[in-house]
Amino acid sequence: MKIDILTIFPNMFDGFLSESIIKRAIDKGFVEINVHDIRSYSTDKHKRVDDYGFGGGQGMVLMPQPIFDAVDDIRTDESKVILMTPQGEPYKQAKAYDLSKEKHLILICGHYEGFDERIRTLADMEISIGDYVLTGGELASMVITDSVVRLIDGVITSDSHIKDSFNDNLLDYPVYTKPVNFRGMEVPAVLLSGHHKNIEEFRKNESLKRTKERRPDLLEKR
Repeated sequence: MKIDILTIFPNMFDGFLSESIIKRAIDKGFVEINVHDIRSYSTDKHKRVDDYGFGGGQGMVLMPQPIFDAVDDIRTDESKVILMTPQGEPYKQAKAYDLSKEKHLILICGHYEGFDERIRTLADMEISIGDYVLTGGELASMVITDSVVRLIDGVITSDSHIKDSFNDNLLDYPVYTKPVNFRGMEVPAVLLSGHHKNIEEFRKNESLKRTKERRPDLLEKR
């Protein structure tokens, strides 16, 4: 898979791409991730990418020219262009699975007051990672990238994500490690029993219990 990210703050991605599972996935060739500075596509002599919005209002608006030219330069027949915006489709685990099967993703990070409305015509989809507003789409694009890359075959074992929270509209069951007793809190005895059927039943019940307590809306979808 190839992921291209368009942003006016490319340095924000330095740590994200050089640590943990993302770095290992890149090093092993499972994914290629490129960060493009939108300013490099500006035809303005001062490399400006934003201006005041017509009709007044607060903040600056990203201009269409640099972003259109960037997408034109990068996009292929296999590309899926995604706009990061709080007005987009709420992001879910099912969408992460869908995107992990794509060959090429282009993520456009908005910033400031927003982006020229005509930029929307470039996008195959618009995605929101939650009902709140960030200063820009950079963090959202990292969330999308992280959630997608971990699902690419070979990046992590399939068992590590098949039982993730939100698969089958259930939250994940509780997990424990050493020591067995920590400050009076003990690991449930069934997990120490070695009885795989009982352990599986315990985890299923705990998953249902946790979902009912914290996200009953998910159970309604089952």
